[in-house]
Amino acid sequence: MSARLLDGVTIGNEIRAEVAPEVAAFTGRKGRPPGLGILLVGDNPASEVYVRNKLKSAGEAGIRADLERLPATTTMADVLAAVDRLNRSDVHDAILVQSPLPDALGADAERRIFDAIAPDKDVDGFHPVNAGLLVQNRASVAAGTPSGIIELLQRSKIPIAGARAVVIGRSDIVGKPMALLLLHRHATVTVCHSRTRDLPAVSREADILVAAIGRPAFVTRDFVKPGATVIDVGINAVDDAAMVERLFPPGSKRRDAFAKRGSIIVGDVHPDVAEVAGALTPVPGGVGPLTIALLLKNTLTVARARAGWA
Repeated sequence: MSARLLDGVTIGNEIRAEVAPEVAAFTGRKGRPPGLGILLVGDNPASEVYVRNKLKSAGEAGIRADLERLPATTTMADVLAAVDRLNRSDVHDAILVQSPLPDALGADAERRIFDAIAPDKDVDGFHPVNAGLLVQNRASVAAGTPSGIIELLQRSKIPIAGARAVVIGRSDIVGKPMALLLLHRHATVTVCHSRTRDLPAVSREADILVAAIGRPAFVTRDFVKPGATVIDVGINAVDDAAMVERLFPPGSKRRDAFAKRGSIIVGDVHPDVAEVAGALTPVPGGVGPLTIALLLKNTLTVARARAGWA
């Protein structure tokens, strides 16, 4: 068996193509484009790449996107002041704070900052008000990555209703909203984490397996029921030549890419899973493009709601 690859690039482009004319219609009616404010704290190289892609994609869709940078040495008071400026802005409908935040801001930094975002501008649905609405299946937007996965499953004709779904990871950003979105579409959902007993056996029950733990190639073929759909959320930079040699056979394109750049991005799912799964998202080119596409869609959604057009 060789898994069908679920093409996030193509589906992401479909969503962008749907969003662009709706953004143009909003701009014509409102007299300004939907506005997205992005706050980037620190100098994380991966975050720099993600933010650059988000700004580019927003511009291509006709959305106004502004970036405010703060240094890694900034204080929590400075970050909260920046959020407050965006809350009060008349031209920014949506606010995104790029994760991760610098460790110096403290273990509770994300919670404090998400709490400070105006609920009606919370493009990812992380404010406790919006998280509560998601629990009740009343949210207008949810986090981009889980929402993108739902779009991927639905547009790829993967049945969700009645399926057994296992989510490995319980973060507020991916794991928990993912489980809720699947539950609201009538899947039977199990959430697994570091203390789950016999994780491979639990995972093998899944018709839909979502891996979101940030550990390269952690999910091996013994986690996967033959024919299952496997969604790989992991984006892990690997610069260990020995690991690359273990994961990819001689002559593979991934080995060639590593030889040229000295590092590659791999997912949480081992490449051998492709021999067992029925469908699989590649890394890169799977979930990542959908996260950005849903950011654009969510920005339009909150802009319409703020204008009273929802």
